Amino acid sequence: MGSAVEAVANKEAARSLADLNPTVVFVLGGPGSGKGTQCANIVKQFGFTHLSAGDLLRAERNSGSENGTMISNMIKEGQIVPAVVTIKLLERAMLESGNDKFLIDGFPRNEENRAAFEDVTKIVPSFVLYFDCSEEEMERRLLSRNQGREDDNVETIRKRFKVFLESTQKVLEYYNSQGKVRKVDAGRPIEEVFESVKCIFGPKNEKAD
Repeated sequence: MGSAVEAVANKEAARSLADLNPTVVFVLGGPGSGKGTQCANIVKQFGFTHLSAGDLLRAERNSGSENGTMISNMIKEGQIVPAVVTIKLLERAMLESGNDKFLIDGFPRNEENRAAFEDVTKIVPSFVLYFDCSEEEMERRLLSRNQGREDDNVETIRKRFKVFLESTQKVLEYYNSQGKVRKVDAGRPIEEVFESVKCIFGPKNEKAD
């Protein structure tokens, strides 16, 4: 009975999102590629709402919900959480934001994620912003940051690189075949990377003062 009610609620959420007709940009890049920093710049200049799939999952993990333990164990192992869990969190955040322009950071992580997102939400992304950065540089950045994250150690970082590369490649290939991938060299200084990002979003998206 509960699952039937939940299914109806999910359908209503998806309908509401489709009615919103939002602009969605998927933001992909390995851990440490600088996605979060660049998303903050895009929010400030272009008025998007930044939704980090990882942050939403970590918040859920710490909330004491029934999904929390499962999410915690999977993140520790560098594994990918089931698509439906992440999509529910994204739907809720999008509907609560009051905006209609979204950067979805770190999702979809694999083909299952991609297909499920489009199927459930009926939303197709405008494009995919891909931050391309070498593993050596990403590892250096992750080990030098001091955020107290339990998954920032060499062994787990390398697991995360492996999972990212193996799973995300097909997503990039899929959207590249549609001409929707915008690749940025993310190994450069922050300011240089954002100059490239600004060219992709363009003045038509700039937030009015």
